[in-house]
Amino acid sequence: MLGSLLAGILTFFVLEKLVLWRHCHETGDCAVHNSAASLVIVGDAFHTFVDGAIIGAAALTSIPLGVTAAIAAAAHEVPQEIGDYAVLLHAGYSRARAFTLNLLTGIAGVAGAVAIYLAAAPVPVVLPYAIAFAAGSFLYVAMTDLIPSLHRGQADPNPFRQVVLIAAGVAAILAL
Repeated sequence: MLGSLLAGILTFFVLEKLVLWRHCHETGDCAVHNSAASLVIVGDAFHTFVDGAIIGAAALTSIPLGVTAAIAAAAHEVPQEIGDYAVLLHAGYSRARAFTLNLLTGIAGVAGAVAIYLAAAPVPVVLPYAIAFAAGSFLYVAMTDLIPSLHRGQADPNPFRQVVLIAAGVAAILAL
């Protein structure tokens, strides 16, 4: 399961470095703030789907773990949804429409829980690995908040170098 945990960390590192749209923390106009609000809606629906799958996997493992996962998801979802609502308002959506869209993206969480339930029933041995992978994704988010120098300043013109160096570090740890 250590491999699944590391895979979760590395997957989200690679996604953030090489694939995913980035956000800025500056006030005023920037290219990111001028992006389409549809990215917020789609991204939130995907994020909520994954959260629902994680909660579902945790609940299938044990009810106390499921409750803990649900509380953890709610703790990060509430501020995120408020931020998404603000982005949608800033993009010109009415209050009612922004609220409705946020509510509809929440349905993706139920879909994620149902999906993991249906997937775990025929292959229950996969469940612990899915939970370890999810834990790796949460650890990645925590590490990037704790190690902001990975994202400070200009983006590295060669993010492949960071990926290789982190993979070498993981390989060195596994070799010990």
